[in-house]
Amino acid sequence: MSLPPGPPGPAFLQTIGYTYWTFPFFEECARRYGDPFTLRMPGFGSFVMLAAPEHIKQVFTGDPDKLHAGKANAVLEPVVGRHSVLLLDGKEHLRQRRLLLPPLHGERMKEYARLMGQIAAAELERMPVGAPFSIHHHMQTITLQVILRAVFGLDEGAQMDELAALLVEFTRPPPSLMIFVPPQYLKYGDFPLSPYRAFLRRREKVDRALRAILRAKQAKPDPSRTDILSMLLSARDEEGRAMTEDELRDELVTMLVAGHETTATELSWAFERLLRNRDALAKLTADVDSGEDAYVTATIRETLRRRPVLSIAGPRRVVAEIEVDGRTYGPGCHLVPNAYLVHHDPEIYPEPYAFRPERFLEEDPGTYTWIPFGGGRRRCLGASFAMLEMGIVLRAVLSRMEVRIGGAGRLEANRRRMITVVPGKGAEAILSERERAPVPA
Repeated sequence: MSLPPGPPGPAFLQTIGYTYWTFPFFEECARRYGDPFTLRMPGFGSFVMLAAPEHIKQVFTGDPDKLHAGKANAVLEPVVGRHSVLLLDGKEHLRQRRLLLPPLHGERMKEYARLMGQIAAAELERMPVGAPFSIHHHMQTITLQVILRAVFGLDEGAQMDELAALLVEFTRPPPSLMIFVPPQYLKYGDFPLSPYRAFLRRREKVDRALRAILRAKQAKPDPSRTDILSMLLSARDEEGRAMTEDELRDELVTMLVAGHETTATELSWAFERLLRNRDALAKLTADVDSGEDAYVTATIRETLRRRPVLSIAGPRRVVAEIEVDGRTYGPGCHLVPNAYLVHHDPEIYPEPYAFRPERFLEEDPGTYTWIPFGGGRRRCLGASFAMLEMGIVLRAVLSRMEVRIGGAGRLEANRRRMITVVPGKGAEAILSERERAPVPA
């Protein structure tokens, strides 16, 4: 098996480049070595980065018995747990996905939309007016509240406040490189005062709180509840089996990780880009005022193109020999659709570094050219939930506030925060109350 060319330097230097200079590192590798190219990560093996839509299609539609997405996500196990749908393959994955899908689609989304609007409006009241501040912090608060109430089914009060504090601490990033340490090596970081030991303590506190909530809900089931956890507790697979406590715990943490920080990050990038593209901001505000959806949806799609949720989308670990574009890959390597590179291909997106929501007004994104949520049978289950939440938050802010750029107005550098890349200053902005024309008598 001959892998595509890639950087010849030590594997640990490639990991550092990927971790701290993600986007320029990808672009430099693509410029030097073409598409595809290979990166090496200590303890993980080889990662073949793919940016051509036809290659991405072959990975997303490839034989799941030969390409395992769960094994490719093993680095997340210390956080989400081994029962997470992200880490499962084969029949186990299909079972879990079927149980999780119904609460995240259909009529229930209307109920979530009302809740999201209430949470966004309440947080808007806490945002400072007339002074620069970080939008990212407030987006994190909104998305966490949505998880606690729509997913965990908690009502406002001491229990929710306590769990919120624990979850904020739990998701506080350790040193970024720890996120990319192979699970089999983490045991060497388990010593007093180590970041990993501190992480384990935080995880234990969250586990105790989540399991207490699970047991309380199991003891007194309420069929009238529409939160996702209540529906998962009553869900049954084809054999009539319910999800175990461990499975429920891991899926709740997965929804927290996949639906809290990622959505908050994308909302922050949306404001960061809009603040530097005033024409797009004016068109979006006009769309919000008119009650239309087209430009709102296009803005979200363009944000996800320009700053995808994750720079890579749906990696697969090769477990049996497979051919992609005439090249044969053997067990052990990873085939990795590179969302950032395909989203910035000038043949697909002219002027790829420009922020132009108009790209998506005339046609919907391509299945293999717009992949912020991955693709194939492993496409993110919460994609519709996230898109809905982003639209509601953007409307809530822009319907009441004028948003201006904060600080010196320079572009904000990228900053790694766990698995996401966030605006360096958290999307610094200044809000002011909008002036509205008087309503005719």
